[in-house]
Amino acid sequence: MKKLKLMLAVALVMTTLSACGGNQKAASGGDSGTNADSSAPITLTWFDQNTGDAFTNPVAKVITEKTGVTVEIQQPTGNPVEKLNLMLASGDLPDVILMSRGSDIMNKYITSGAVIPLNDLIEEHGPNIQKMYGDTLAKTRSEDGNNYYFSNWYGLEQYPVFGFMMRMDIMKELGVGDKVNNGEPFTAEEFEELLVKFKEKYPTIDGKESIPMTLNGENVGAVTGSFKGMYGMMPYYETNGELKKDVRDPRYLEMVKYLNSLYRKGLLDKEWATMKTKQFEQKLGNGNVFATAEALWNVGNANALLKTEAADKATEEERQFYQYKVLAPGVKPEEATYGPKSSLGWDGVAISRSNKDPVRTMKLLDFLASEEGQYLLMWGVEGEHWDMKDGKHVPRQEVLDAFKKNWDEASRTTGIRKWTWMIKNGPGEDGTPYDLMGRYQTDPVTDLAIKNLADTSFDTAPYDNLGPAGGTPEAIMETKVNDTINKYFLKMALSLSEDQVVESYNQMMAEIEAAGLAKLEKIYTDNFNKRQELWGK
Repeated sequence: MKKLKLMLAVALVMTTLSACGGNQKAASGGDSGTNADSSAPITLTWFDQNTGDAFTNPVAKVITEKTGVTVEIQQPTGNPVEKLNLMLASGDLPDVILMSRGSDIMNKYITSGAVIPLNDLIEEHGPNIQKMYGDTLAKTRSEDGNNYYFSNWYGLEQYPVFGFMMRMDIMKELGVGDKVNNGEPFTAEEFEELLVKFKEKYPTIDGKESIPMTLNGENVGAVTGSFKGMYGMMPYYETNGELKKDVRDPRYLEMVKYLNSLYRKGLLDKEWATMKTKQFEQKLGNGNVFATAEALWNVGNANALLKTEAADKATEEERQFYQYKVLAPGVKPEEATYGPKSSLGWDGVAISRSNKDPVRTMKLLDFLASEEGQYLLMWGVEGEHWDMKDGKHVPRQEVLDAFKKNWDEASRTTGIRKWTWMIKNGPGEDGTPYDLMGRYQTDPVTDLAIKNLADTSFDTAPYDNLGPAGGTPEAIMETKVNDTINKYFLKMALSLSEDQVVESYNQMMAEIEAAGLAKLEKIYTDNFNKRQELWGK
């Protein structure tokens, strides 16, 4: 009798262990359902924080034809982060989730087990993912060694971001026509001289007081990004093997002094710090501003207005703001840092623990990551939106025209660039860019920016999201430190003397030291070192 009981007990334990093992296998992407190895129709629910469009356009239909998968997009009504938190709290999860990569909410989903590890799935069903992502997979691993998401817009792209922008027609009138498109940088002194010459030559334009330079007070990140790029500053100040807040960099104070000097000399718009984006765009488009410092894509509306109002259509292209490299004293052209870009992309596509078929989902993602999938998502359907000619992808003109006329409507009706789930930066095998609308057909402003500033691109991935975990006392500390820095930046920029700039800088440093700056910097350094170790560096 005792022997029988023992045998039953062992059988019960083995059964329990077997069940647990089966659940673990399903969660990590093993045999996950009747459709795991078939092409039978399946529907996956999908939360995309960026769009709620129905999966019915031509691109969507081809994806379903190729994979057997229909996607049911969940509407991200309201604040996407609030919706993500609600889904996590309720446990009512869609099959696939797209959310911000490296964010607090992504970390919550990973640590709570709401999204599954993907390593085995990648190994067994992700040949295209392995080929296309390469070492990006190693860099998006969590500390436990698992991949929990696939980033999009990944891969370092040599592409301009910030820079100093000047009206080309006015540059020619000021005597620097030889430098408008030859790729040469300007020194800080040369740039300031142009502002002075402009003010002297044009006290007023069309009855309006001329403005040598204005900035967008609502987008201080672009202001600091441009001026830091001029001084070759990095996201952190690295010294003695430690990461320090960039305000400790000696170049930071020099940068603010230069910005303030332009303000005190009357070369910088007196109203810039309080301006909103709409006001900024309108002011640029009025025709009486010579220069600004901005991200390349933030002057498009103003440039369109300037072109429209050009008296001579033959010179309308020159009547725009073009982006140039300006160098601080002692900074070499190759040391400028105008182009911060993360090679790890923007969003993360994850498979939830509620997913009914992880294998079929992985096969879908692998298709989308492939060369064929990239061109389908970003160029549309072959024979309808583009054709293959002489071994190269060639877009149909009517598609380009439709996007130029109404981007949102063209994307909605064609499906082109509507979903960017597994998109890679750069060109495909034939040399054409995966991003048709963003990179295939550029305008003169973009072309010159690439020529002038593409070489200033650098990878921010090693420095991204090194701060304390959300909801911790240190996170609150960091918020206070950053708010203090932002407050004093404007105060320094608008100071009435250089002595006031220095005085405000010293006050700022005292306040952020008291708020716990040294403790934060230890966190930055520790997290940076952990990341380097995780990446095998």
